Amino acid sequence: MTHNEIRYLRLHNLLISDQRFETVADAVRWLGAVQAQDYAGTKWSLALRTKENREADVEKAISDKVIVRTWPMRGTLHFVAAEDAHWILKLLAPRIIAGSAGRHRQLELNEKIFSQSHELLISALKGGKQLSRGEIYALLENAGISTAGQRGIHIVGHLARKQILCHGIHNDKQPTYALLDEWVPNPRILDESESLAEIAFRYFASHGPATLNDFVWWTGLKISDAKKGLNAVSHKLESIEVQSITYWHSPANVDLTSENKTFLLPGFDEYMLGYTDRSLILDKLHAGKIVPGNNGMFMPTIIVDGKVEGTWKKVIKKDTLQLDMYPFGKITQVKKRQVENQARKFSEYLDKNLSQINWL
Repeated sequence: MTHNEIRYLRLHNLLISDQRFETVADAVRWLGAVQAQDYAGTKWSLALRTKENREADVEKAISDKVIVRTWPMRGTLHFVAAEDAHWILKLLAPRIIAGSAGRHRQLELNEKIFSQSHELLISALKGGKQLSRGEIYALLENAGISTAGQRGIHIVGHLARKQILCHGIHNDKQPTYALLDEWVPNPRILDESESLAEIAFRYFASHGPATLNDFVWWTGLKISDAKKGLNAVSHKLESIEVQSITYWHSPANVDLTSENKTFLLPGFDEYMLGYTDRSLILDKLHAGKIVPGNNGMFMPTIIVDGKVEGTWKKVIKKDTLQLDMYPFGKITQVKKRQVENQARKFSEYLDKNLSQINWL
C-alpha cells in the first residue's frame, strides 16, 4: 500500500469521501468520537459525512439527544453517540482525572468541593432542566464555592468525566449543561474488556489505516490497555507494513479511484486530529499555517488529493456567504473547480447564498 492509498482509504473510512450513513447519529457511532470543542466547525464536520447534510440536521440530532457532547478523552470536548457516553467516559476519563490532580491542587479543589458541587447541580438540574455555564457558576458562588481562576470550568469538567453532567442544547449560541443520566436514560453497559475491544475496533475501522501509537494518542489509554483492545479485535482487521510502520484497518474492497479527494474541512476535523503523526497529509513546512503561533487553534483546511494544500475562512453577512481560500501553492483550474464545488455544498449546509469565492 502506498502513502496515497493510505490517505484515500482514510478519507473513505472517515466517511469524508463515502457518506454511507443516513444519519448523524450513525456517523458518530461509527467514528467512536468526534472532537468537538469548535461547536460550529464540528457541526460541518458531521454534516459533510452523512446524508443529513444541513446544519439544522445536526442541531436536531443534538436536541433529539441521539448524540452527546462531553469530555471523554484528551481533556477536550467530543461528540459521542448517546448510548456510548457512559461506557466511553468510564473507560477513558479516569486517566484524565488522575492527570488533573496537580492542577486541582493548585486551584484548591478537592473531593469535598466536588461533592458539594455535585449535590447542588443534581438538585438544580433534575427534571430535565438545563443551565448555562454562567448560571452554574452563579449557583456555585451563591453556595460559597468560588469559580474564579478556572475553578468553575474544572468543576464542570470533573463532574462531566464522573458521568454527572453533559452538554445540553445551545441557547443563544451558548452551551448549556444537563444531567447525563437524564439525557441518556438507557446507556449501553460494557465491562472493561468489552470497552477496550469496542473502542479499538471503532477506531481502526473508522480511522484506519492507523498505527497503535495513533490509537494510544487518540484515546489516551495506557499502551498496555491499547494493545489489549487491539489484540481482542485483530482478527477483524488487516495489518499492512509501509516503510517499516505497521498500520491497521478494517478489510475493504472498494474502488478508491472513483471517490472524490478534494474537500473543505473544518479546523478540528478527525482527518487532522485523529492521528499523532500528521506527516502523511501535511507538509511540515506548512504546519505553522494550520496552527498559527502554535496556539492550539486549527485552521479549516483545503484538502486536495488527500493532502492539506491550504486554509480557508468564511465570512457571513446576513443571508450571504463569502469564502476566502489561501492555497499554499499553485492549484490547477480543475482542482479549483472541485474546491468550489465543495464551497457550494458548504453554502447549502448553512442555507446561505454563496456570493463570492476569493483565491488569495
